[in-house]
Amino acid sequence: MTDTYEPKVIAFCCHYCTYSAADLAGSMRLEYAPNIRVVKLMCTGKVDVPLLLRAFEDGADAAFVGG
Repeated sequence: MTDTYEPKVIAFCCHYCTYSAADLAGSMRLEYAPNIRVVKLMCTGKVDVPLLLRAFEDGADAAFVGG
């Protein structure tokens, strides 16, 4: 078997901080892993436990909250 495990990561990113950095990386043509999905929020203070649990219920292996 040559299959490698690729965890599904959901990244909850603040519009003004983390998301801006990810957008700048895209402008510089830098790449990040295709198994990462970014969710843009106005503020990571909006992230609550049910939102994180929903990500796991929908199949995420990990969640990242950056602000």
